[in-house]
Amino acid sequence: MKLWVIEALNSFGGTDWPKDVSKYIWDKYEHELKASGSLLYTWQYDVRWAAQELRNEKKVKTCLQTS
Repeated sequence: MKLWVIEALNSFGGTDWPKDVSKYIWDKYEHELKASGSLLYTWQYDVRWAAQELRNEKKVKTCLQTS
């Protein structure tokens, strides 16, 4: 999930709204998400956790905007 978040952020120039990151991931990885089983039902939550982990690891300065 972290790689997808980084990919989405890179496509937006480094930062964007959570909804836009989620839309990017859905648009690009819908097939994988649907085929993943239970991840289909948790992936947006998992995206937020991945973004937080990336911030904690200092791999991104501002991963997702909060407003």
